[in-house]
Amino acid sequence: MTHEMTEEKARAAAWFRELRDQIVAAFERLEADHGEGPFSDQEPGRFEVTETKRSAEDGSDAGGGLMSVMRGGRVFEKVGVNISEVYGTLGERAQTAMAARKGLPGMKEDPRFWASGISLVAHMRNPHVPAVHMNTRMFWTPHGWWFGGGSDLNPCIEYAEDTAHFHGVQKQHLDPHGGDLYPRLKAWADEYFYIPHRGRARGVGGIFMDDRNSGSWEADFALTQDIGRAFLPAFVPLVEKRRVQPFDDADKDAQLIHRGLYAEYNLVYDRGTKFGLETGHDANAVLMSLPPLAKWV
Repeated sequence: MTHEMTEEKARAAAWFRELRDQIVAAFERLEADHGEGPFSDQEPGRFEVTETKRSAEDGSDAGGGLMSVMRGGRVFEKVGVNISEVYGTLGERAQTAMAARKGLPGMKEDPRFWASGISLVAHMRNPHVPAVHMNTRMFWTPHGWWFGGGSDLNPCIEYAEDTAHFHGVQKQHLDPHGGDLYPRLKAWADEYFYIPHRGRARGVGGIFMDDRNSGSWEADFALTQDIGRAFLPAFVPLVEKRRVQPFDDADKDAQLIHRGLYAEYNLVYDRGTKFGLETGHDANAVLMSLPPLAKWV
């Protein structure tokens, strides 16, 4: 049995909120500073923040979070930065899946859980600016704890130097935790973000981990924090460089078609989407990742 980890849970939830605040502020600065190029004559976007609540079957409090969404900005067509802290008991399907995938005995006898994390998806106005996803989380049950998450880049028009920058920054943040870590998490992302029914990846990859429990909570929390710290320096320079580029109808068409891949992946394969819906979290928050417009041909 794992102890309650009250202090560790509080530290993790506080970090996810701190990271959320940093990202929201950085994205609103990008909107405010967009002074030339496509859409620069429009009003800068701002985040709308909504508190989310989750109730157990008996109506008792089961946690919630903050949903921060910006729509129709000059740089961001739709971006969501959500944080959550939820708890309660896992339903029968979730218990079975958890016991099978994690190898955790005793889930049926004590199906309590606690989870907290940050989830971000950005769909951009300019097709030259890549879409991006980032998620990190901590999960606790009486039978074990773990961290998970990562970030990945999803351009519809790929620039090799942008891909190299995104991966390079992540490697810099992961290398202090072990030289073998970045290659393993990169390979994991390549596998996880693959779309079998399309026979291709949904983007140019990044890093991803799940079930991270090295035996040292402090070490794994520090790694999770550095995955979060890598996000803004990996992504913001790409936005600043590409948001001023002109584009045509063919570029926009390519973006909408590529977004179809993103929607298919998140609805069919993404574990976070499935877990959020199965555990009764706010559906709008769970499906925040879906693009505002997409196209299938």
